[in-house]
Amino acid sequence: MPAADDLALYIHWPFCLKKCPYCDFNSHVRDSVDPDAWQAALLADLRHEHAQTAGRRVGSIFFGGGTPSLMPPALAGALIEEAARLWGLADDCEITLEANPTSYEARTFADFHAVGVNRVSLGVQSLHDEALAFLGREHSAAEAMAALESAQGLFGRVTFDLIYARPGQSAAEWEAELARALEFGTEHLSLYQLTIEPGTGFAGAVARGRLTPMDADSAADLFVQTQEQTVAAGLPAYEISNHAKPSAQSHHNLTYWRYGDYTGIGPGAHGRRKGMATIRHKKPEAFLRRVGENGHGISEERALGREEQISEALLMGLRLAEGIELEALAARFETSSDALIDASRADFYSDLGFVTRKGDRITIAPQGMPLLDALLAELVPAHLVAA
Repeated sequence: MPAADDLALYIHWPFCLKKCPYCDFNSHVRDSVDPDAWQAALLADLRHEHAQTAGRRVGSIFFGGGTPSLMPPALAGALIEEAARLWGLADDCEITLEANPTSYEARTFADFHAVGVNRVSLGVQSLHDEALAFLGREHSAAEAMAALESAQGLFGRVTFDLIYARPGQSAAEWEAELARALEFGTEHLSLYQLTIEPGTGFAGAVARGRLTPMDADSAADLFVQTQEQTVAAGLPAYEISNHAKPSAQSHHNLTYWRYGDYTGIGPGAHGRRKGMATIRHKKPEAFLRRVGENGHGISEERALGREEQISEALLMGLRLAEGIELEALAARFETSSDALIDASRADFYSDLGFVTRKGDRITIAPQGMPLLDALLAELVPAHLVAA
């Protein structure tokens, strides 16, 4: 597991082969890129972040995107090597590649493994071709299963995701699909309910009456069903949508949810370090230009107010099954534990079985997780939510 002071490093590769129907970022689609220019720019961005966080150790590296498995493996290797030289890597440093399970991308898994990647996160999304077509994916179910088998043969740690609560999906259909997914025996699964994000193709289809999302009650029933199946299979939820075997939780994501420091590299990447929020230029050409001018790709860097940090820490930490230790969080931000949570509402929801209080630790109980957003609005004081 990541040490409390370990730094998470997120490297964003912005490019895709084609636009996804639920993505609102058009400028990432390219037929080709200049790998030498991108290596120079990303290394410069990396060195700038090291100058702000010298003396730390990197506990995890996550190559995301975009389609980071389209990154030249040698470029990933150069970034890993430079991170190790600058910061040093934890002995159990988790280095994850996010990948789509197409046969084209699976061919590069061995090359990524050779340069130091030790974990793969596959965007499977469904085990049914019809659902994959609806979700706008390029791969077939057969390709996904082949990529998954290839990844399991190379990497010590493998995870994949599925999207459920799709329009028209029945409880029996989801039960069968999830059971099939669990049979692969991976140590980690990410199971997300389909959400309709503003500005996406799905949102437009809903607005035009061409798509009817699953109603909230049915989606909540599927959520409960999901928890029951994963617990029975030995992969309980450690976060509202993430399930893992004991000690197989994602180091990288735990750093986010425990509100540790993470630094973002590459176009559009966000970071939180030493009480500062950073955002990189989103458009690839703008990012390259700014790195050439300034030695980094930051478009915005601002100090986070104490209340904003407390709010973020609470909203992230209460997603976790482990919850939050209030006294430790209060000490971190030089406040009182009473100021962090509305005690009367916490007691009320504790009596209903939605919240658990043990000593100074507060957690959302399993039966409260389907109501997480509503509970957060009740538990976190309004002035913190608005911070």
